[in-house]
Amino acid sequence: MAFINASSPYQSNKRKTSEIMRWVILCLIPGIAIQSYYFGFANLIQIFIAALTALICEGFILHMRKRPITVTLKDNSALLTAILIAISIPPLSPWWVVTIGCGFAIIFVKQLYGGLGQNIFNPAMAAYVLLLIAFPVQMTSWLPMHDLQSIDMSFIDQLSCILTGSTRDGYSLQQLTSNIDGLSMATPLDITKNALNAGFTISEILQRAAFANSSWQAIQWVNIGFLFGGGILLYKRIIQYTIPLSFLLGLSVFSFIAFAYAPDLNTTPIFHLFSGATMLGAFFILTDPVSAATTQKGRILYGLLIALLVVLIRNIGGYPDAVAFAVLLANICVPLIDYYSQPRVYGGRT
Repeated sequence: MAFINASSPYQSNKRKTSEIMRWVILCLIPGIAIQSYYFGFANLIQIFIAALTALICEGFILHMRKRPITVTLKDNSALLTAILIAISIPPLSPWWVVTIGCGFAIIFVKQLYGGLGQNIFNPAMAAYVLLLIAFPVQMTSWLPMHDLQSIDMSFIDQLSCILTGSTRDGYSLQQLTSNIDGLSMATPLDITKNALNAGFTISEILQRAAFANSSWQAIQWVNIGFLFGGGILLYKRIIQYTIPLSFLLGLSVFSFIAFAYAPDLNTTPIFHLFSGATMLGAFFILTDPVSAATTQKGRILYGLLIALLVVLIRNIGGYPDAVAFAVLLANICVPLIDYYSQPRVYGGRT
């Protein structure tokens, strides 16, 4: 019998890493398709740029480290990281934003730690946090859904805006991200956070145009798309239910406690569940087998910790969506969580 000494990710099934990554990418398609339907196809352009950048960066660093290039690229991990970064940023962000993010994720967060299985942080979330802190204007310039856009844009116009900063007719990103009523298209979490800081109550915020029109429903449908894809991953046993279930239940319970304590200052659990990157995070980010907890009890604690951090940051912190920050903070705690949640060895002392 041959014993193979290999690093994580470890799987109880016999699927190869490339097959697992391929299934995760395929299950992202429903959410990406709904996102494209409501907000345009610029996210597909971002995915192409991100994928190209990630593969080039991974190939370059593997060459510098004298590692096999073709075999490593075929595991699809770099491609998955690129897609997660591309769909997390505003669709019309300049091309260099996603390029910097993917380069940082692959070179600094993944490969400089030793490659797949050695990184302690989720590469996509580390890149997202870097971009959000370094380029706050570009990372908060979200498009209204196509029905509310004051300027009709073709695919070529969106490509031109990403590559040059304006459409063929000269419309800038700032002009494109406002609708005909002058409403800047921030995400529902952005709108809620800014309005609460300005002294408005939740009931007053929910009466705003951003929640009255179909943009809010579009955000919900995007989350439902990722929920559907996550359900397929669970059905195919690509991921385990422990982390998504503990995260979503924890998010519901913690947000309900906050809402019950101060309903004028905190949103409902439904709002938290179907806003921002909740479903994308629950099924495609938290379940990263490399940076997540590995023991069964540890996965439950890991999901609950991220849920608590998300609610705290969304309700109290300075950033509206907290999934990326919560994941990175929980990544730091993984060694401690795994250490204290190890199952007792059979025959050992109690």
